[in-house]
Amino acid sequence: MKDPLLELPGYVLKRASAANLSELNQRLAPLRLRHGDAAFLLLIEASPGTTQSEVGRILEIERANMVPLVARLDARGWIEKRKVDGRSSGLFLTSAGRSVLARTRAIVDEHEAALIRRVPAKLRPYVLPILMALWSRPDPEEPK
Repeated sequence: MKDPLLELPGYVLKRASAANLSELNQRLAPLRLRHGDAAFLLLIEASPGTTQSEVGRILEIERANMVPLVARLDARGWIEKRKVDGRSSGLFLTSAGRSVLARTRAIVDEHEAALIRRVPAKLRPYVLPILMALWSRPDPEEPK
C-alpha cells in the first residue's frame, strides 16, 4: 500500500521528531532521565540562576507542568533554588547535578552524532539551518 502521508513534509517531520525523542529517551533511561529533564539541566548549566519561569518559557512548558519537573530534579538533589533578588529564586546545579549532567551530556552528544550520521555528508551543513527555518515563525516582510 502506498502511504500518501510520506509526501507531507509536516507529517514526516513529526514522525522523525517522535523517533528521535524515543531513541534519546532510551539512551537516557539508565540515568532515569527523559529528554525534558536533560534539556532542563542543560539550560541551568548554561545560565545558572535562571528562574523556573524562564526555563519553562524556553522549553515551552506550562507552569503547572514545571512544578513537578522542578520538584523531581530537586528531590534527586540535582538542582537547588537560591534567592537571586528580593523576589525571585534562581535555579542552580548541585555537585550531584553537575555529575549527572556530565554523563547526560555524553549520552546526548553521542545521540546527536548518531543522528547526523544518518544524513548524507554533503547535506549535513544544511540540517540545522533547515530545521531552524521550519521552527521559526514566517517573516511577514519576506516575499512568498
